[in-house]
Amino acid sequence: MKTKDELIDNLLDLAFAEDLGDGDHTTLSTIPENAMGRSRLIIKEDGILAGVKVAEKVLHRVDPSIKMTVMIGDGAEVNKGDVAFTAEGPVRSLLIAERTMLNIMQRMSGVATMTRRYQDQLKGLRTRVLDTRKTTPGMRMLEKEAVATGGGTNHRIGLFDMILIKDNHIDFAGGIEKAISRAQQYCRETGKKLRIEVEVRSLDDIRRVLAHGGVDRIMFDNFTPELTREAVLLVDGKVETESSGGITIENLRAYGETGVDFISVGALTHSVKGLDMSFKAY
Repeated sequence: MKTKDELIDNLLDLAFAEDLGDGDHTTLSTIPENAMGRSRLIIKEDGILAGVKVAEKVLHRVDPSIKMTVMIGDGAEVNKGDVAFTAEGPVRSLLIAERTMLNIMQRMSGVATMTRRYQDQLKGLRTRVLDTRKTTPGMRMLEKEAVATGGGTNHRIGLFDMILIKDNHIDFAGGIEKAISRAQQYCRETGKKLRIEVEVRSLDDIRRVLAHGGVDRIMFDNFTPELTREAVLLVDGKVETESSGGITIENLRAYGETGVDFISVGALTHSVKGLDMSFKAY
């Protein structure tokens, strides 16, 4: 299995392959090979900054000689007109790296900004906002990092690091109890120490899960806030609880006030506008 750094390296390989092709002919034709220069990353709208560390990786991937000076780090609140960092080095290298770096930083900062908006709605409560697997293909590691940068909590990374028994698994397996039992048996046979979460669609489903046992978290799928409150009382702290489905920025607080441990929100990554910024010579 590839590490996070290896996956990011693969993403950068693809990003430069589709952008650079056989060369940046505009830059090669207009900029002398020995030209040196400086650029700065200018923030053009308020938000939460993310991707500065990745930006350094992008710059150094193009040219290790580029010197980057950071003024504002990941996770900071930024305002229009702020300068996050400067970069100095060969002009050709700065221009080649520009768009790939901005694409990544704008996306990550947009995710971090959205996450902060959601988590701020839960101030004073112990409920945490979770991300989902509804991410941009190839960018999951960076988008998950951006969620954490924005103050959210990462759910499972993929299909490999947790067992999440959803409605389709339950239906194909022949019921909640069979699905849980098979998951437990699989962990025993493979020696994998995976947490088990199960999705429920009613209070009766919760009773069946609790009676069977063997799970770490119960996910309430498309419950109303009122039903969620009943569900939390029914679970009574025996396992972790999570709300999912039909949750928006407008009703998030109502769900948090039920006492549920986590609320998963796909919009943190699938419905995000990039934070506007530019990389300009100075």
